[in-house]
Amino acid sequence: MTIDLPPVRGTLTPNRKLAEITWLRVGGPAEVFFQPADVDDLSEFLRALSTDVPVFPMGVGSNLIVRDGGVKGVVVRLGRGFNAVEIDGNTVTAGAAALDAQVARKAADAGVDLTFLRTIPGSIGGAVKMNAGCYGSYVADVFRSARIMRRDGSVEVITDAGFGYRSSALPDDAIVLSVTFEGPAGDPDALQAKMAEQVQKRDETQPTKDRTAGSTFRNPSGFSSTGRADDTHELKAWKVIDDAGMRGARYGGAVMNQMHSNFLTNAGGATAADLEDLGEEVRKKVYDSSGITLEWEIMRIGQR
Repeated sequence: MTIDLPPVRGTLTPNRKLAEITWLRVGGPAEVFFQPADVDDLSEFLRALSTDVPVFPMGVGSNLIVRDGGVKGVVVRLGRGFNAVEIDGNTVTAGAAALDAQVARKAADAGVDLTFLRTIPGSIGGAVKMNAGCYGSYVADVFRSARIMRRDGSVEVITDAGFGYRSSALPDDAIVLSVTFEGPAGDPDALQAKMAEQVQKRDETQPTKDRTAGSTFRNPSGFSSTGRADDTHELKAWKVIDDAGMRGARYGGAVMNQMHSNFLTNAGGATAADLEDLGEEVRKKVYDSSGITLEWEIMRIGQR
């Protein structure tokens, strides 16, 4: 299928190699890669684009496996024009393309505690879609609203995102434009110190210098209706992976990281198929050994 592309003020790139911009550095190209100039540019493009053409919004590729066959249709990546951070009292409004760590730092400077975002890889749009969290705090705790665009180019404001553990009920066709949070007040120096401790802890326990996409599988623990995971639950994904003997397991260039076994890693030369096949083998071994079905936390898109 040849895509009839409407005129834009942003940038349209055919056959864009997505492996160059994902953290795992694997996968085929996007049929079309669109970087809109602003909200109006994106809206006009979607309104004019045939409804037969699939559209996938992509963040910074930090929690994503793009399969080797690439992605059909249009991949939309928000950049400049979608990364502003505005703070009013305890309210922080961040563009979807703003990095989680950047939002945490700016909020801390203004005396607003969104410190849990500091060590979460990726951008705000993805953080909301997956109810990202760590150290006992989640997007659901501080979320107030999200401005989204639907596939037809219309814009809506959502105040109830239907959060669950590592999930939300945002519409499947939603492209997050910006998010408003309300965080507790805190002393800026104390918040900065808290984030420094979190970064140190992360670097001591996670393979931050390796090619990973963050946690591979969700923890097989419960969650409440507010989307808060039971962090006291002893059952963690890394533990059941270890119990199945899969720490350090390898398939081609893919390996379950020795430092943290819930980190699927491109150890060099891995294909997307290597990574996904190893992940599926881990799921099988865990089920065989414990009866637990691990659920993917990493999103996988495209054609094999």
